[in-house]
Amino acid sequence: MLVIAKEPLPGRVKTRLTPPYTPEQAARLAEASLTDTLRTGLRVPARRRVLALAGRPGPWLPPGWEVVPQGTGGLDERIAAALARCSGPTLLLGMDTPQITPELLAPATAPDAGAPDAAWFGPARDGGFWALGLGEPDPGLVRGVPMSTVDTGAEQRRRLVAAGLRVADLPELEDMDTVAEADRIAARVAPDSRFAEIWGRTVPGAPAADPGSPPRVGAHGGEGERA
Repeated sequence: MLVIAKEPLPGRVKTRLTPPYTPEQAARLAEASLTDTLRTGLRVPARRRVLALAGRPGPWLPPGWEVVPQGTGGLDERIAAALARCSGPTLLLGMDTPQITPELLAPATAPDAGAPDAAWFGPARDGGFWALGLGEPDPGLVRGVPMSTVDTGAEQRRRLVAAGLRVADLPELEDMDTVAEADRIAARVAPDSRFAEIWGRTVPGAPAADPGSPPRVGAHGGEGERA
């Protein structure tokens, strides 16, 4: 299990949420998303769990994860460097899909899912991808793929097919990049998730809420989504 992420620092993560969220609020939502992702990773079978992190770990890091620094260069180079640290069947996840569950990941983490010629691909609604599973973690399969474009996912999947891999698709998910996406994801995550908690207590642009205050109106099946 491999997760690639940035340290959730204000002004460095989720900048498309600001405004209306403040940089501090956006960082808290990013931290919650990453926390839920790492917690889910602990609930699926894996010989090793690696977090390739740009920055330093904080209190949000649960036990059971090995932290390694990301490489340099573009995202494709950093993903390739992270894959180069792995051996055997590897499932790569990002930090922007807190709605993932062990059940959703089950096809790609089953005992028979990691054949050398197998690949698992999780497309993102914005044209990217949220998951990449490889029976053999070959960095060359990612290096050179243009990242952060509407064609990133399609190009990455074509690269897998061209390499002769048997590509199976996971469900399409939405990344948490914009306010509308954050609202829709908040309506889908487990009510007891960290993301649900932080989203429900964060009013865009307002000072940090008291931890004991009630969730804001519209959170998670209330009077409607704020999108």
